[in-house]
Parts: sequence; structure tokens; C-alpha cells
Amino acid sequence: MSAELEHLPPAPVGGKLVTPTTAVLFGLVLAMVGVLAMRFTQGLGAVTNLNNGYPWGLWIAYDVVAGSALAAGGFTTALLVYILNRGEYHPLIRPALVAALLGYVQAGASVMFDLGRWWDFWHLFLPKYAQVNSVLFEVAVCISAYTLIIAIELMPVVLERLGLESPRKKLNRVLFVFVAIGVLLPTMHQSSLGTLLVVFGPQVHPLYQSNWLPLLFLSSTMGMGFAAVTIEGAISAAGLRRPFEKELLGKLLQIGRVLIGVFLLVRFGDLLCRGKLGLAFTPSLPALTFWLENLLLSVPLWLLATKRHRTSARRVFYGAMAMALGGIVYRLSAFLVAYDTGAGWHYFPSVGELTVTVGLIAFEVLAIIIAVRVLPILPAAATAPASAQRPS
Repeated sequence: MSAELEHLPPAPVGGKLVTPTTAVLFGLVLAMVGVLAMRFTQGLGAVTNLNNGYPWGLWIAYDVVAGSALAAGGFTTALLVYILNRGEYHPLIRPALVAALLGYVQAGASVMFDLGRWWDFWHLFLPKYAQVNSVLFEVAVCISAYTLIIAIELMPVVLERLGLESPRKKLNRVLFVFVAIGVLLPTMHQSSLGTLLVVFGPQVHPLYQSNWLPLLFLSSTMGMGFAAVTIEGAISAAGLRRPFEKELLGKLLQIGRVLIGVFLLVRFGDLLCRGKLGLAFTPSLPALTFWLENLLLSVPLWLLATKRHRTSARRVFYGAMAMALGGIVYRLSAFLVAYDTGAGWHYFPSVGELTVTVGLIAFEVLAIIIAVRVLPILPAAATAPASAQRPS
């Protein structure tokens, strides 16, 4: 952080909870609730375009696969701060964990929405129903466990706000155990989401089908996590009139650039070794999304190529946006565009599916606004001058 903010403790931002922005967000959440009422009373067919050829759609591809990747900022920042002992990033850990918790709650809720027999979801937690050889079982268990871990990691924030100093100190003594588990679990389920596509074999387009998918998903996830933390910093700076910590976030994004560079090297190297790169030059929708995502992911590589560029707020923000969008397009393409179960089956999200996805995003943003206003999440800071409030 900059010198004036480096040693300031976290504090509630304060301010009104009911504003035009929060009112709009609440309205979007209510619209989502209305659609879900139909889903849970009349079935998936009443609000989705899912079919026997496409048993998953937007709720899985974006809300779970892409959403949990963006929420990876929690474990990546915790890895830097607590495992690699990079204390300079400590001011970012609380907002990153809040966003991670809400992102994983969104992912877990989306899975519940997508389950045909949603009333049997509790079977996951009973050993007699365990399918230990199932990739989906491993993903479900890890996501559930990691959501609980994040909640525990954030418990000191709540205890601090309530003035319960003794319980907070006791929890802090054992918190390192939960931090270690919290760093491990996402590496397992994020790579397993790639493994899930490997299982589908030829039903996934050769541009996206690879035995390296676990590594590709994990490396891109970590890059997306750092990008998401950077975007959150930019949005909070603009929305809450706080300084935009471009130097610190630029350094954070540099780590993301390295991980995205690894992703691109493995991606293109794998295609060359398998002799499938030529498919990228064959007119098709998977080829189009292939170039789109790789173009977006390459933006931070040249946009933030020098140390001077990484201290430009505008470049840092645009680089983070491109990295996050590239990762989102990659996941949507892999799970929807490149997924083909045969002739006669087609899928495009229904209005109901789009409404639920937008509602979940609105819920997450609304919850973050409330959290930073009432809990000590962000470092205490005086109002920044107008020139420092937005990326420029």
C-alpha cells in the first residue's frame, strides 16, 4: 500500500445502505427469487433451456466454473500473504476473502438450482452415498469444504466488529491450520473442473480437449483470481472515493501475468504436439472463441510489459479486465461452445437462466457493499482527491 495507508487498520467504510444502486441490485435479486420460485415448484423445464443433450448450461458454465475462478482471489492472496510471507499484500486479504466467500456461495447455490432432485443434496455429506471415483463428487466436496474454510477465515473480522477480542485472539492462534487447508482445496477442485472435460472425450472440440486441462484450468484460475482482486480494488476506489492502489495492484497483476503466460505456453504447445492447431484456422464457433479468449489473455502481457506500465492505473485496470474476461470466455467456450453431444441437440440460455445469473451477480455485489460498510474489511482511509479516485 502507499505510505499513508500502509499501517492503517481495517475499518467499516460507513455510509447509507439504502441508495439508488443498492435498490436496483435488490430489485434484480427479487427478480431472481421469482424465477427460482418457478424452478423449485415447476421444475427445470419451466425456466431453462436444458435438455438431454445439454444437461448443464449457464448456471454451471458461468455461475460455477467461471464464478469460482474469479473467486480464486481468496486463496491466491492468502497464498501470497500467509504462505509466501509477502506482507505487503496484507491489506488485500480481507476484501479478497469476502469476494471469495460470496463467489463460492454463488457457485454452491447455482449447483443447487441445477440439481434435478435438489431435495437430495444432503446425500453429498453422507459417507454411504459417496462416489469416491467421481470427479463431480470431488469438486462438490472441495467447494463445500472451502466455502466453510473461508467463513472461518473471515470470522475474526466479525468478532472484531462485535468487540469480542478474547475469542478473536483464540481463533487467530489456530487460524493457520484453516489457511493452509484453504490454500490446498481450491487447487484440487479448480483442476478437477478441467478433469471433468477430459472425461467427456470426443464430445469436447479438439481445440479444448486435452489431458493438460487440469493444469490449464488451475493456472488460468490463479491468474483470474489476481485479476479479480485488482478489479475489486479499482471499483471500490471509484465507488467509495478511495485511493486506487495502482502500485500494489500492478505488482499483484504481474504475478497473474506470469501464470497466464504459463497457460498460453501450455495451451499452444499442447495443440502443436497433438497436431490440432490447424483447427484454429478452420471456420467454426470454437475457433472464433479460441482466438477471442487468447487475444484477451494476451492483452496484459504487452499492456503491462514494463514496470512503468504497471504503475499506470488505467493500464492496470484494463489489463485486469482483459485477463478476467479472457478466462471467462475460455470457460464458457470449453463447457458450452466446444461441448457437442451430437446432431439435433442445441442450447442457448433462456431468459430465466439469464435472470438468475444476473440476480446472483447482483446479490454478490450488494453483499460486498453491505460488508465493507458495516465490517472492518478495507483499510481505514481519508477521502482521496478526485484525481486518485478512479483509474487514469
